[in-house]
Amino acid sequence: MAHAPELPQCSAREERETTHRVRARQHGTHRLRIPLGALSGHRHLVIGKNHGIGQQIRVPDNPYDQLAGVYFLQSTGEEIMSQAPLSEPSHPERVRLVAIDNLRSFLTVLVVAHHAVLAYVSYAPLPFAGWGEEPMAWRAFPVVDTVRAPALDLLVGFNDAFFMSLFFLVAGLFTWRGLVAKGAIGYLKRRVLRLGVPFALSAAVLAQVAYYPAYLQHGGQPGLWSYLGAWLSLDAWPAGPAWFLWVLLALSGLAALVYRVAPGWGSRLGERLRWAGDRPGALFGLLLAISAAIYMPVTMLVAPQSWFELGPFSVQTSRALHYALYFVFGVGLGGWALEGDGGTGRAGLFSSEGKLARGWPLWTGLAVISFVALVACAMAFFGSLKSGTPNETLRRAANFGFTLSCAASSFMCLSVFLRFGDRTGSLWRSFGRNAFGIYVVHYVFASWTQFALLDRPLSAGTKATLVFLAALLLSWGATIALRKIPGVAVVVGGRGLHSAEPK
Repeated sequence: MAHAPELPQCSAREERETTHRVRARQHGTHRLRIPLGALSGHRHLVIGKNHGIGQQIRVPDNPYDQLAGVYFLQSTGEEIMSQAPLSEPSHPERVRLVAIDNLRSFLTVLVVAHHAVLAYVSYAPLPFAGWGEEPMAWRAFPVVDTVRAPALDLLVGFNDAFFMSLFFLVAGLFTWRGLVAKGAIGYLKRRVLRLGVPFALSAAVLAQVAYYPAYLQHGGQPGLWSYLGAWLSLDAWPAGPAWFLWVLLALSGLAALVYRVAPGWGSRLGERLRWAGDRPGALFGLLLAISAAIYMPVTMLVAPQSWFELGPFSVQTSRALHYALYFVFGVGLGGWALEGDGGTGRAGLFSSEGKLARGWPLWTGLAVISFVALVACAMAFFGSLKSGTPNETLRRAANFGFTLSCAASSFMCLSVFLRFGDRTGSLWRSFGRNAFGIYVVHYVFASWTQFALLDRPLSAGTKATLVFLAALLLSWGATIALRKIPGVAVVVGGRGLHSAEPK
C-alpha cells in the first residue's frame, strides 16, 4: 500500500473543530481527527490507529462522491459514511451540481428573452422626448417598435418578479467555497477580475454600442462623434444589464470582508439552515417572511420601479436589500447543502431525490397562483390610480405579491432543475461554459436586431422570436470566439457569474 503524506500537526481546538463521527460497516462507530485543511493538496489521508481505524482512506476524484460523503478503506474496500464533511474539499471550485449549473444557464436564457421582447410589450413607450430629456425611458427600452404583443407582458412580468433575485441566490451558493479555497484577498482579487473587468468593459464600450440604435430612434444625428458628444452630455451613464455585475461584486466584497473578520460565518449560517433539507416549506416561509419584512417598508419610502444611479453604477432602489438577502441565503445554503446528506442517510436539499426536488408539482402550482395573484393586485391598484384615489391596501398587497411570487418562482425553478435538470450533453456544456459571456454581450445583439426589424412587415411575435434567436445565437458564437483569445478567456471563460472559482 502506498505511503500517505504525514498529516500536519494541529491544536486541540482544531482537532475538536474537525472531529467527526463515522460509521464503518464492520468497524462500529469511531472518531476521526483530521486537521483543518488537511485535505488540501493530498490525495490520501491516514486515520490514526489510536482513533479506531488504522487503514488508509482515499479521497474520491469524483466530486459527487465527495458531496455524498462516501469514502472507502483502500485495504478492504469497505464503505465509510461520514456524518459531517471531513474538511473543506481540496478543490471547492469543482464541486458543483449539474442541475444548478443548468439552472444558471436557463436564467441566462431568460435574461436574453426578457431583453429581446421588451420592444414589443404593450406598455413600451414610444420616443416622445429628446435623447437627454427625462425620463430617458430608452435606458430600459433601447428600441421600441410600433407593433405590440400584449401576451409578452406576462413573460416580462413573470421574469421581472424573480429571475434576478434567483441569480443572486445561485451566485451565493458557491461563494463560501470560493472564500475557503482562496481566502478573502485571493477570492476578492478573482472576483474583481471576473466581475469588475467585464463591468468596466460593458459600461465603457458595450453599453454605448447597444444604445446607439436608441440614439438614432430618438432623432440623433448619425455619426460616431455626434453620438459620443450626445452621450457625454447625459446626466447619467447607463450601463445596461451590467448593473448586476457591480452589485454582485459589491456583495462578494462584503462577504470577503466579513470572512476576513469572522472566518467561520458561512459555516455557522449554514449550520442554522441545515434543517432545510427535511423542511423546504419552512425554508420557503423563512425566506418569504424576511424578504417581505425588508422589501415592503422600503416600497413605502421609494417607488418600486425607482433606480439609484451614480455614474455607471445603478440598482433598483427598492430591491437592493432584497437582492442582498437572496445572496446571503445562497451563501448559507452553499455552506452545507452542497455537501449532500452529511451521512444522515437522507437525501439532501439539492438532491434529485430530496423533498425540494420531489415537491416540484406543488412549487410549480404555487408559483403560478402567486404570479396570478400579483398580476391581479397590481392591475387593481393601477385601476385605483386612474380613479384618482390610490388604494393603499392594494398597493401593499401588490408589494407583498412581488415577494411571494419571487420566492415561489425561485423554489419552482430550483425544484424542477434539481429533479430533471441534470443533463450533461455537449450542448448544455457548451452553453454553460459560455453563459457568462452571453450575459455580458447579448444586449448589443438584441438592440441592434430590434432596430434592424423596425420597418419589417412582421408581427410582434415573429419579431420577438427572431430577436431572441439572433441575440442568443450571436452572443453564444461571439463568446466562443472571444474565449479563444487567451487574455479574454481568463475573464469571460467558464462560469464566472456564479462559480466559487471560475475557470
